Amino acid sequence: MTTAAPAGPTSPAAGRRVTPTGRLILPADADRADWLTARRNGLGSSDIAAILGISRYGNALSVYHDKTGGLPLESDDSEPALWGRAFEETVAREWARRNRSFVRRVGLVANIDRPWQMCTLDRRVLDCPLADGAEKCAVEIKCRDKMKASLFRTGVADDVLVQTLWQADVCGYDHIHAAVLIGGNDYRQYVIRVADHADLIADLRTAGERAWQQITSRRPPVLAQDADPDVLLDLYDRLYPERAGTVDITRDVGAQEALGDYLDAHQEATAAAKRKKAAQARMVEALAGAEAAIVLDRPFYSLDETHREYCDVKRLAEHWPDAYADCVEDRVSRRLNIPRSVREEHTA
Repeated sequence: MTTAAPAGPTSPAAGRRVTPTGRLILPADADRADWLTARRNGLGSSDIAAILGISRYGNALSVYHDKTGGLPLESDDSEPALWGRAFEETVAREWARRNRSFVRRVGLVANIDRPWQMCTLDRRVLDCPLADGAEKCAVEIKCRDKMKASLFRTGVADDVLVQTLWQADVCGYDHIHAAVLIGGNDYRQYVIRVADHADLIADLRTAGERAWQQITSRRPPVLAQDADPDVLLDLYDRLYPERAGTVDITRDVGAQEALGDYLDAHQEATAAAKRKKAAQARMVEALAGAEAAIVLDRPFYSLDETHREYCDVKRLAEHWPDAYADCVEDRVSRRLNIPRSVREEHTA
C-alpha cells in the first residue's frame, strides 16, 4: 500500500507522534497543495463519510478517483466552504473560552499501525475539560446552514458522527468534542465518546480497509443503485471536463436501458406537470377575485404576490456595454440531447 508522504517541503516535526496512536504527516501550516497531495496516501475523515454514502460532497467512487489521481487536486472555493474556513478559528476560540481550555492546530495525522487511516484534526485539545487537564481529545469545528439545524437536535449529524469517530480511531482518543455553528448565530457543542460507538467504529475500519484495498489494487467500487445522482453527475463532470468523439454502446445493454428509463421518466414528468397546471387553473378559478380560500374558517390556499428581480441583459449590453462585460459571465454547461428519431422509436 502507498503510505509515503509526497515530495515537497516538510516540517522537521513530520513523522513524530502527536497523539497516542498518530504520527504527524504534515503540519497545519503546510502548503495547501502539499496537503491535498499527501491526503491521497490514505483515507481521511471526510473520505469515510463519502464512502458510506452520507457525505454532501462525494461517494465511494469519487473517493476512488481522487485517491488514484483521476480527479484534479480539489480546491473548494464555494461560498459555504469559504465561510466555513473563515469562521473556523472563531468557533474554535469560542469553544476554548466556554470550556476554559486551550486548543492548537495540528495538521495531517496518520495512524501508526494503519498508515492509510488519516485525519486532519481541526484542533487538538491541550487541556480537556473532561480529563483533569490531560490531553485525550480533539475538537471538530463545523459551520452548517440553518436548514440543517434539525440534524443536530439530539446529537451531531450522521456525517459528523462518522468523521469524529474516525478521528478518534486514528489518534487513539477516547472522545472527540464537536463545536457547531448553525446559521451563523446558533452555537452548539457535543461530546462524542468512543465507548458509546464501539460497533460503529469497527464497521468504519472495515469499510475503510475495503475501500483502501480497492484503491491500491485499482478496482473501482460498484455503487448501490440508489446512489445520489447529483453527486455522480458532478463526479462525471470533473472526471471529463472536455468531451469529444463518440463511443459505441451497441453492447452496453445497461446504457440503452437507462435511456429508456430517462425517456419514460421524462414523459411521466411532462404528464404530471400538465396535471399540476390543470389543478392550479381550477383552484384559481374558484378564487374568482379573492386572493385566499378557506374551508370551515381554516386557511386552505392562497395566491400570493411575489417579486423577483429581472435584468434585461440585451438592453444592458446595448446601453451599458462596460457594465455588461463586467457583470455577465458566459457559463458553459451540457444538456443531454436525444435525437427525435430515437424518442419516437421508444414511444412507438
